Amino acid sequence: MAGRRRKNAGASGGEGAAEAVLPADLELQDLYGAFAAHGLDDEDLDDAAVLVPPVKLPSEEELAEQAKAVPMFGYALTLARWAAPHRAVDEFGDLVEEDRAPAARLLGLAPAEGEVPEETEVEALRAWSLACDLDLVELGTTAEGEHVAVPGPDLEPAEQGDPETVLELWLTAAGIVRELAVEADSLPEEDGEAAAGADEEDEDGLNEVEEARDEAAELLDEALQVLYETTAFAEPGNETVPLGVLAALLVVPEGEEPSEELLGDITDVMVALDPMLGDLAELGLLDYRPIDPELFDEEEGDEPAVVGEEPLDEEESARFGLVRLTPLGQYGIRQWLLEDGYDAPLVGELAQGDAVELLRGLCESANVLPDEELRVWTTGREPVAAARELLAAAHGDDAYGPLRRMLCVSGLDMLGPDAEPAVREVLDDPELGGAARAWLTARGATDVPVPGRAMTLWTVVDTFAAQLLDNGGDAELLRDLVTDLPVKGDPATWFGELWRVDHPYTADVLEAIGELHLDRAVAKEARKAAFKARSKN
Repeated sequence: MAGRRRKNAGASGGEGAAEAVLPADLELQDLYGAFAAHGLDDEDLDDAAVLVPPVKLPSEEELAEQAKAVPMFGYALTLARWAAPHRAVDEFGDLVEEDRAPAARLLGLAPAEGEVPEETEVEALRAWSLACDLDLVELGTTAEGEHVAVPGPDLEPAEQGDPETVLELWLTAAGIVRELAVEADSLPEEDGEAAAGADEEDEDGLNEVEEARDEAAELLDEALQVLYETTAFAEPGNETVPLGVLAALLVVPEGEEPSEELLGDITDVMVALDPMLGDLAELGLLDYRPIDPELFDEEEGDEPAVVGEEPLDEEESARFGLVRLTPLGQYGIRQWLLEDGYDAPLVGELAQGDAVELLRGLCESANVLPDEELRVWTTGREPVAAARELLAAAHGDDAYGPLRRMLCVSGLDMLGPDAEPAVREVLDDPELGGAARAWLTARGATDVPVPGRAMTLWTVVDTFAAQLLDNGGDAELLRDLVTDLPVKGDPATWFGELWRVDHPYTADVLEAIGELHLDRAVAKEARKAAFKARSKN
């Protein structure tokens, strides 16, 4: 599955004392970006940047139950069991004529008595074909030359709900349907049979079909990844995306308003995606409400209108198509991304180790949700023991040190007041004491000792450095932090103390203050102090 390229994606290398790649080193729109894991050099980064945010998934047992509940997948299991001990098939492996109506009745697609509609037999044949493709039934020939089908070895564990077997089968089925959806969409609307079986000598015709197939595959892949992103960040219950919005996200460059030409492109994308998304919905990847076919009759042209300046009510808007990625769909797309070498994390993956691994992973990973990982890690842990572990892991004067300490405080907040005994144990720690005092004071403690001057200044640098690292180039937020610095009427004296602080980020912090502070006199003193700090080193 090809990774989706953002139209203005790109990473900007951060400069300063630390050479580590931090979340703040990425452009804000790519904060949760990731790069393909294989064979990239610097020239490839812009093309490789993709949004692959962490997602929450149900357990494999729950996903397997959802897969078995998908009608088409369930039909394939049912027909495979029906084949026992063996069932006659034709030379192509399809059900023989006399078995097609019984198969449709078995699946509940046709009434138990009376005539069986042809379309239900076709549906039964599709389910049988899927069972064959998944090797739920195996085809062979008897000694007498009869073609028969028998249940395959994966049928029994799939029926019993073995998660690994069920999900592997479902993922294979999803891949098959995805390929078939692309193939169907790439055929010309007119004379499709002629295009499908193009004359081998008609090389131009074959190339056109192949190019159309590649374009359809790329469009579908990009649409699925956009759905993956929006579902990851959506509030529960708000995962549904109007088809027009999905198409606009694929067509309109970020930060731009759609022009008349782009509105037409959005319509084209909607029409192209409509049948492909409908096919994927059959395997449970999506919940999909297709474009209302009556829209074609209501418009003068041959295509449905795109929502323009006039707002539509909810029901009218829904006629243009609605799509929601299911948990099974998230699982499937994530597996495809992993197979193609992309980093597609799950929420809570970093929270499986100790505090050292947790904080290191949060600092080093670009596509991570720190609060979610901290929440998973702290849930169910004994507060004092967990707090001690976080505080111990927060030590260090390396490039990630300030960010680790900030994340540690967030973890302490989640542990709550029960973590207080562990926090009081580090009040005199040179690196943690200032943050510990601030944490206790914020919770109303009145017996917190006043920190010494050296601890106060070191904590100022450390706290500002953490925000600088975490928020990157967000000048507005950093300017607010600068404004709150305790620079009174004598900035020269205050900065004269600050530049002497033995902290790896002292010069960087002073330079940032010099760039951002609105008071010219304060900014000048900060820049002078930054020069002295650099000279000291």
